[in-house]
Amino acid sequence: MRSPSLIIATMIASSVLAISGAAPAGQSATTPAQVTRADELRGGYDRYRANNDLLHYALTVRVDPERKFISGRNRVRFTMLADDTRIRLDLYANLSVDRILHGDVPLKYEREFNAVFIDFPETLKQGRTYEIDFHYSGTPLETGRFGGIAFRKDPAGRHWINTACEGEGSSIWWPSKDQWRDEATSMDLSVEIPNALVDVSNGRFIGKTNLGDGYTRWNWTIHYPINSYNVSLNIGAYEHFGETMGDLTLDYYVLPESLSKARVQFAQAKPMIEAFNHYFGEYPFEEDGYKLIEVPYSGMEHQSAVTYGNRFANGYLERDWTGVGISTRFDFIIVHESAHEWFGNAVSAADVSDMWIQEGWATYLECLYVERLFGYADGLKYTNAYKTKIRNASPIITERGLHHTPPQDMYFKGALFLHTLRSVVNDDTVWWSLIRDFYQANKYKNIMTEDVVAFFNARLQRDLTPLFNQYLRRTAVPTLELEFNAADGDVRYRWTADEPDFNMPIKVGRADAWQLITPTTEWQTLKTSTSNDDFQVATDLYYVTVKRSESADALEMPINGMKERFR
Repeated sequence: MRSPSLIIATMIASSVLAISGAAPAGQSATTPAQVTRADELRGGYDRYRANNDLLHYALTVRVDPERKFISGRNRVRFTMLADDTRIRLDLYANLSVDRILHGDVPLKYEREFNAVFIDFPETLKQGRTYEIDFHYSGTPLETGRFGGIAFRKDPAGRHWINTACEGEGSSIWWPSKDQWRDEATSMDLSVEIPNALVDVSNGRFIGKTNLGDGYTRWNWTIHYPINSYNVSLNIGAYEHFGETMGDLTLDYYVLPESLSKARVQFAQAKPMIEAFNHYFGEYPFEEDGYKLIEVPYSGMEHQSAVTYGNRFANGYLERDWTGVGISTRFDFIIVHESAHEWFGNAVSAADVSDMWIQEGWATYLECLYVERLFGYADGLKYTNAYKTKIRNASPIITERGLHHTPPQDMYFKGALFLHTLRSVVNDDTVWWSLIRDFYQANKYKNIMTEDVVAFFNARLQRDLTPLFNQYLRRTAVPTLELEFNAADGDVRYRWTADEPDFNMPIKVGRADAWQLITPTTEWQTLKTSTSNDDFQVATDLYYVTVKRSESADALEMPINGMKERFR
């Protein structure tokens, strides 16, 4: 259950948005021809999603590795936010709905693509809590970047099964409310697998039971709100070791052959958690603990069960990720994917269109980690190296109500925008307090970009909306135009930006004596004795471009006591 007021307030608006294809101001919309009914169903928060508030999942799933087959039951508890006779859950169309029960009463349902519309014989009343049992089975699809749910073998030939389905959605392997706006407040997860295997999932391990038929049930309890795509299975021949940080347990699960390497590499977890604790506050899922779990793909931020496949080496897949010699000093996957525990899992975007709240912030946390462990200069160097990865081909906030993953600029441009805001604030004491309080105020909530803007505006008592719009809803980076007039000893300046009210302070002049100016989209003039060649802009503190020129007067030359303009 996340932000019921947000759910109620957007119940109608989101349904209309999903149907109309409308986009917020300043944001490019997908053309109607590109929007399919499947898109609307996947991304829209329609009436039958919005009329109820999730409370709890109790999922039991049996995994047959030999047949690549799953079966199970999800007990779903929810409170109605409006009177209605129908709700909606989701399950991929290739999986069978075996039956849906309300108590002992079988419920009728209709399927459309991956949506399952469940009908009740009597009206469900606003404010009352209900529970259904959703039974299902089938052979799930293996699709997407990491397979969604993938049945693989480890290097020794043993079964190795993992889920990673942020893009594909949780309904690729279990029946759920497969969207981002509403989360179950807590969850119980039971995984039945062959006796020789181990399951590692989210939450706190409660115990295991030998079922007497060659299968063992592994039981996990998740004590916090969790996005359905974060719910994960990791099934293999895992070995375990661990440590503690005060009351926080750190548990590590790897293949037997990886134990010695993992003991060395996973030593980075503690200082990483200490760094993020310093900036934002204590690890947000203490009751569930923190885990790193070896998987055959690069990694994923599954809540309290971060998956890791970075080859037990620094950098990203043994590459210098930012190309400036800093990312080889730490394990990129441990840092980035764990950063999502704070932003992505504790503070979550309510819609995929606002995914920068997860990825932009997590990338910025990498930069803060570098600054904390290696110093300010290296943090600045690491942050600015991300400029080379930005494409500026489209806005990083995409159309609401359609599950279209935003461009990768949401990582890098999102982080550099936050870095720019730090310089706009121009007071680190204020900045550290601001981002910590923002995190604490939105912990365990699903939010939109509008919520971020409102918080920053209120705390700073200034309207930063044009800055947020320019960097997040527009494509181009703001350009600082400088026009020098050496004869008069001044420079004219203004911003070129798509936002008509764009204004942003920036440091100019000399690095040893910066001067803070506040350009708008109108020309202003600054007296300066610094020439065009020597006049600097603090582009390492702001993500902007700079365009320089000489004024027309500066291009005139005296001839016989008069001036003649170059042609």
